[in-house]
Amino acid sequence: MDDRQPPGLTFVMELRVDVGAPVEIGAVASGRRRIVPILGGTFDGPDVRGTVLNGGADWQIVRRDGFTALDTRYTMQTDRGELIYVQNAGVRHAAPGVIEQLLAGEAVDPSLVYFRTVPVFETSAPRLEWLTRAIFLGDGERHPSRVVVRVWQVR
Repeated sequence: MDDRQPPGLTFVMELRVDVGAPVEIGAVASGRRRIVPILGGTFDGPDVRGTVLNGGADWQIVRRDGFTALDTRYTMQTDRGELIYVQNAGVRHAAPGVIEQLLAGEAVDPSLVYFRTVPVFETSAPRLEWLTRAIFLGDGERHPSRVVVRVWQVR
C-alpha cells in the first residue's frame, strides 16, 4: 500500500482585480470569444504585496454548455517597485442559470461557481525568484466589476 501523502498548500496572496465590461467578439470555432479588460487592482500576501497594473486582459472562450476557458495575462508591481508578469490559465463553470447571471454581469454566490486557475509568474527580481520555481493554484470568485483570486503554492 502506498503511504505517500498528497502535497500541501501554502497561502501566497489574494488578488483583487478590477475588470471592465467584456468585449464580445462573438461566436468563433471553439465557442463564444470574450475579452475582459483588466483595469488595475491590488494583491496582498505574507511575503509580497502591491498593485495590479492597468492593461492586461482575460481572453475567454465560453462553450455552449457554459464551461469557460480562461487565459488571463497581466502585470503586477510590488510595493518595492518589482514587476511580475502573470499568465493565469483556468476554468470556470456552474449550473446554466448561474452562468447566465455571471455572463450578464450580475452578482452570484461564489460558492455556486467552480473557478480555478494555475498562475505562472515571471520576474527578474532576485527576491521573488521563488515565484518562478513552483506550481501555484488559484481559487477565484467573479463579482460584477472585480475578480478575487486566492493563490496557494503547492509544496
